[in-house]
Amino acid sequence: MGSKMTDATAAPAFPKDHVAAPEALRFPDPLVPVADPPRTRSAAEEARALVQVGTMASLSTLSDDGHPWGSVVTYGEMPDGAPVILVSTLAEHGRNLVRDARASIVVQQVEQFGDPLDNGRVTLAGTMRAPLDDAERAIAQAAVEAVSPAAAMYGGFGDFSLWILDIDRVRWVGGFGRMDSVTADDYASAELDPVAPSAGYAIRHLNDDHADALLDIARGITGYTDATEATCTRADRYGIDLTVKTPRGTAYTRAGFAEPCTEPGGLRAATVELTKRARA
Repeated sequence: MGSKMTDATAAPAFPKDHVAAPEALRFPDPLVPVADPPRTRSAAEEARALVQVGTMASLSTLSDDGHPWGSVVTYGEMPDGAPVILVSTLAEHGRNLVRDARASIVVQQVEQFGDPLDNGRVTLAGTMRAPLDDAERAIAQAAVEAVSPAAAMYGGFGDFSLWILDIDRVRWVGGFGRMDSVTADDYASAELDPVAPSAGYAIRHLNDDHADALLDIARGITGYTDATEATCTRADRYGIDLTVKTPRGTAYTRAGFAEPCTEPGGLRAATVELTKRARA
């Protein structure tokens, strides 16, 4: 005879949306409307940029009792963005993969700015596998050695193996209110951002040495003509994100570059042009 599920064991009911006062999610609008919204990276591009820049990740595998097991690993990147790791069976996560190859990897934004939860991260879930042939094995080995030179030595040990994640699911979170799911195909085909590796330095440099330029950009480009302070929080090939303080409250906005950056060092010229345009 079946037993009725009690309230204590019932599945939780999840709210469909945040329950918050309307004013909690209201920010001041620009005083001068901006005609065309600046271009942003797609969720697939954002996810690829995080994996492109990072070298450390959280790996989740399944223990023999079925519980998830979290580990910190270094990873390399295959040409299609798939993470590759070099793992020993002396480690629990190595033994877990031999028994059950299902896994997920979480990569966080390397350089953090402001609230930690307002920074980017991406979860890649799928099944780990060995390289298919010698050619793929050589690419995978070079990828892990690029981030961890010790892998050149450990790779020859009998207990170490290369594992490549065949991605089934991608979930990108860019910060508060910025998130999306991405198909494995869209993730693999996303264009890499040439300025992603230097974005962290550029953000620090703008905030530390060019606060006046950021304020002019907020006033002249994004329409917040009453801005009293502006801080850069993100930068990519298409533009920069700003947190703007005004007498009406704090706002979050974006200034787009005249042209997308196509070279690794393109952020400097792009932000100089943006400043000149703001001051014109």
